[in-house]
Amino acid sequence: MAEHKHGSMDISTQEKTFAGFMKMVTWGGIISICVLIFLALANG
Repeated sequence: MAEHKHGSMDISTQEKTFAGFMKMVTWGGIISICVLIFLALANG
C-alpha cells in the first residue's frame, strides 16, 4: 500500500462544494422561515 501523508490531498473542490451547500442551506432556511411568517400573518 502507498504511504499516506496527512494534508497532502488537494481539497479545493470539496471546499467549494461545501461552501455552496452551506449557502443553499442558509437561503433555504431563510426562505422557509419567511414563508412560515407570511402564512401565520395571512391566516390571522
